[in-house]
Amino acid sequence: MAAKRAELTEKVERMLAGVRAAGLKLTPQRMAIVKELAADETHPTAQEIFERLRPGLPTMSFATVYNTLGALSSAGLCAALSLSPGSGRVDPNMDPHHHVVCDVCGAVRDMPLAVPAAPGPPDASSVRAIAHAAPGFELRSVERIFRGVCASCAKSRVHPRGAEV
Repeated sequence: MAAKRAELTEKVERMLAGVRAAGLKLTPQRMAIVKELAADETHPTAQEIFERLRPGLPTMSFATVYNTLGALSSAGLCAALSLSPGSGRVDPNMDPHHHVVCDVCGAVRDMPLAVPAAPGPPDASSVRAIAHAAPGFELRSVERIFRGVCASCAKSRVHPRGAEV
């Protein structure tokens, strides 16, 4: 528990440094956005972060959330994702990983690389083939997206197309 708290504190400090490096002042709103994102493993949308923080920061604008997330992304401290229908999501986990996406509710979770992916993670030769097929393109990561139904939606027994199972 203490190790997890220390890891979260370190992530928050890195992100706050990124906000400063982007030339933005560390306002209470920006600090709250960073803390909310760093502690969230659900890959929230900018709107979700805005709605969570708004009760405690009623003068904060959606533009502040959006611009702060953009600055963090530009600094390489989070990634913008388009994994499911709807708004883009933000991923504070910058370590290599895959994603699982629920086809019913749109929930997104991280999946460690150690989990084998059918038909298997790309090997060095397939990465070289990708690089050869796109000359001049610097390949930085390979990611897989797994789609299915999360435990909560499966428990409610609703099929992705809306029919009960």
